Amino acid sequence: MKAEDRYHRFVRWSDEDQCYIGYCPDLYLGGVCHHENEEACYATLCVIVRDEVAHRLAKGEVLPTPAVRATRDLDFAAA
Repeated sequence: MKAEDRYHRFVRWSDEDQCYIGYCPDLYLGGVCHHENEEACYATLCVIVRDEVAHRLAKGEVLPTPAVRATRDLDFAAA
């Protein structure tokens, strides 16, 4: 398993912003990307997470322990 695969990523529609917003709560607070198309938003989110993990590892940082569970934490993470 690749390091970035440990982190839960999700996309949800925002009525307020009228677009899809991508989240990875273990690495970022709040949304990290947005798009009018759900699939494009998720693809962008995957690139951002992959780049962030690679950047942190290149700097010698210890990656945060994944803690978000899809069945219990998603509404909290997107609030």
